[in-house]
Amino acid sequence: MPTGRAAYADTRKWLVAQHGLTCAYCARKVTARGLTLDHVAPRRGMTAYDRRDNLVLCCLACNIEKADKTTMAWLLAKRSRAVNLIRFGTHLSQQLVEMAHDLAGPGGVALAARLSDPDYPYSD
Repeated sequence: MPTGRAAYADTRKWLVAQHGLTCAYCARKVTARGLTLDHVAPRRGMTAYDRRDNLVLCCLACNIEKADKTTMAWLLAKRSRAVNLIRFGTHLSQQLVEMAHDLAGPGGVALAARLSDPDYPYSD
C-alpha cells in the first residue's frame, strides 16, 4: 500500500467509514478535527509501518500520551485499551490483533464482542 499524504487521507476516510469518529484506544466519540491517525506499532522513521494494517484512528489526547511507547507498554498500562483495540482494530495485522487478544484476556475478548454487537445492550 502506498504511503504519503493521499494514502493517509484515504486510510483515514476508510477508518471513519468502518468505525465512525471513535478513538481506537479510549472508545470516545470525537470530532473529525480531534482525530488523528496513529501507528499502533511506532514507526520510528520506518515507512514500512505506514501500512493500513498498522494505523488506527486515535483522539489527540491518547496520541500525545502514547507518543512513541511500544504497543505492549501502551496496552499493558490500561487493559481497556486492548479491549477497544479489538473492537476498532479488526483490520490490523495478525500479530497486533493477537497481542490485543492476549492482553485483554478471555473476559476482555468477550466484552469486546458484546460491545461490538449492534444490538447491545438490547440483545436477548
